[in-house]
Amino acid sequence: MMEPAADAAEFALEGFCMEEKNMAAYLTAVGTIELSPAPLEAPGPGEIQLKVEYVGICGSDVHFYASGQRKGKFFDLPFILGHECAGTVAALGPGVEGLQVGDRVCFEPQITCGTCRYCRSGHYNMCPNVVFPSVPPYHGMLRRYANIPARCAFRLPDSVSTRDGALMEPLAVGLSAASRGDVALGDRVVILGSGCIGLVTLLACRARGASRILVADLCDNRLEMAKKLGADVVVRSDRENLLERVYAMTYGEGADVVLETAGSPVTAAATADLVRRCGVVVLVGNINGETPYRFMDLMYREGEIRTIYRYKNNFPTALEAVATGAIDPSPLVTHTFDFADTNEAFRLCNEEKEKVVKAVVRIP
Repeated sequence: MMEPAADAAEFALEGFCMEEKNMAAYLTAVGTIELSPAPLEAPGPGEIQLKVEYVGICGSDVHFYASGQRKGKFFDLPFILGHECAGTVAALGPGVEGLQVGDRVCFEPQITCGTCRYCRSGHYNMCPNVVFPSVPPYHGMLRRYANIPARCAFRLPDSVSTRDGALMEPLAVGLSAASRGDVALGDRVVILGSGCIGLVTLLACRARGASRILVADLCDNRLEMAKKLGADVVVRSDRENLLERVYAMTYGEGADVVLETAGSPVTAAATADLVRRCGVVVLVGNINGETPYRFMDLMYREGEIRTIYRYKNNFPTALEAVATGAIDPSPLVTHTFDFADTNEAFRLCNEEKEKVVKAVVRIP
């Protein structure tokens, strides 16, 4: 990663003034999280001090917890995880406008430079100078208080709970996936994977007017959640049966849009068989390792492969969709843990992940 912009670096290093009121959940060893006092100082220019109230546990957090590694290299401990969060504005730094102490907000955790070609063209998710809290070496949000750039905070509408505010970050991923696939009214869609990202992608595709949605996974409880959230067909079976079910749903044509959210080489390789002629494949999940792919099969169909990386410019869309009832992400939360039980929350997500759709930590 390149050196971060000045304001981003200040966030990453923020003060060393210890105050008893601030506590953080530190990863102190692989598979071990402990609560300890955390640094805190007054917010700087353009910053707010956020009283964090809910933090969702992301798959990347669990990977760091279980491995202690980023891109195959061990990172320095202790370290604070978590980036899906919402809370209340506790203090304003100099120059902050548009927010007030007491406002409930969610946090878009992409702290970008604002000046590179990607930021200036609106593709700030591609900023080479980005600081992303919870991705080493930048501490995350599993703490009572954190100073963040005010420009990354979005006020929650009255009808959106603070807990649901913590779900805006994964929902933004689902909205990006559906947008990259150009999912439209009447489309027939296949989603491979029904973890949290697969399910928010389902919600986004349904909100955009998809007429038929098939979700495939190996976990029964997640498929039950997919049905609850609006999937027309769920499949828990081998590849041959998946093909049969997809073609039955699409009258022998294949899907208009296939979205791979599981991050599996196996499901990624299957996308060429599932998409219709001139259809679109969107790669959403983090697929590690080599993936054999029959590109000629896709070429015969003149299909397209598209990718997404996080999200951009859609937190307001996510908030409006939830505020108006177009999308209800609240059923995704299957487990809520107290701050003191953060280690148990991560243990469950790591060792019994088939039981969990989304776990959140509540910070008093």
